[in-house]
Amino acid sequence: MNIVFFSHPVFLGSISTQRYAKWLVDGMRERGHQVQLWIPEPQCFNIPGPANFKKWMGYIDQYILFPRQVKKLIKKQPKDTLYVLTDHSLGIWAPLIRDYNHIVHCHDFLAQFSAMGLIPENRNSWSGRKYQEMIRKGFLSAKNFISISEKTRDDLHILLGHRPAVSEMVYNGLVQSCKPSESPAEALSSLAAETGIELKNGYLLHVGGNQWNKNRKGVIEIYSKWRVKFTNQKPLLMIGPEPDDVIKKAHASSAYRDDIHFLVNKADSFVMLAYQAASAFLFPSIAEGFGWPIAEAMSSGTPVLTTDEAPMTEVAGGAALFIDRRPSDERKAEAWATDAAKVLEKLLSYSPEERSGLIAKGLKNVKRFDSNITIEKIEKIYLAAAGNAAKHVSLNLNSDVSA
Repeated sequence: MNIVFFSHPVFLGSISTQRYAKWLVDGMRERGHQVQLWIPEPQCFNIPGPANFKKWMGYIDQYILFPRQVKKLIKKQPKDTLYVLTDHSLGIWAPLIRDYNHIVHCHDFLAQFSAMGLIPENRNSWSGRKYQEMIRKGFLSAKNFISISEKTRDDLHILLGHRPAVSEMVYNGLVQSCKPSESPAEALSSLAAETGIELKNGYLLHVGGNQWNKNRKGVIEIYSKWRVKFTNQKPLLMIGPEPDDVIKKAHASSAYRDDIHFLVNKADSFVMLAYQAASAFLFPSIAEGFGWPIAEAMSSGTPVLTTDEAPMTEVAGGAALFIDRRPSDERKAEAWATDAAKVLEKLLSYSPEERSGLIAKGLKNVKRFDSNITIEKIEKIYLAAAGNAAKHVSLNLNSDVSA
């Protein structure tokens, strides 16, 4: 099968989406398929100028120059070629491939719903709303989709207003090498030596960026309430980018700010070590498309506390402790943090047997996210779509992986 993948341009710095595209490309090549990756080149973007100027130059590369190139390249491809948008946010390009065999991968529709004024925590500018409208108009013209969670698939159907010809759900596959440490004490010692932070009593961990949905502010709120109400003094490690002004303000207002450590732009190997040695992983996300860190933490043998809403509940299964979603009404946030702190203390107060039981449930749960199985399911959909028979094929994609 000849497959052409479309991905975000490298000059935008969309690391997670580029990683996902590479995973798909490598997976299909390993299965013997002919694979190409088409991405816009930074021709106008490389013209010197201020950031806002370069942003608009990047738009010219993506939405004027690149489509012209694609139209020429398509003419040279075999008729049965499958064209794959690795992210629905590339939807502006969907009209280029809608009349050919195609698939659109859907991750999360948070930007779409924000632009439609349906998410009070994230208001969009006029230009942002128009940009998302263009993306939506594009992917609405597609017919075949793969979503990374049931939540994402449900949201897709809401946006489309109908169920498309092909709408499959395939959970993400873990691509990082996550596994429990053979010596947790040694992992803890290594992390303490690398960071210079006193970790002898363990620590709490969060991994995520400054995006509104990642709820870094809420992590700090939970931690601060937990420290007020309980005697445990474990520090909080927050791995991700340099905190923005909102996070810095939340940090500065915490009485326990000296025990909250931002570990910026760490390598994957460091993140994996941090998962392995953590006393608990906090992931009170407001919204997600999937929730990679939940699966990564569980596969590392770390207990998880996360939000009691899809898709976090989908990913965590029955192998985590759950808290309510942080309210959009700031007046209710303090009570929310207090309640969440109680659940956190419950988790940290587990007996060794209870903790081991929860970890075992997590390790069993993440077998559903085996990368090889995920790629195999996606390949079946690709083969069906490339043969123009996708809607007539029973793919049996949702069978559980036995423990």
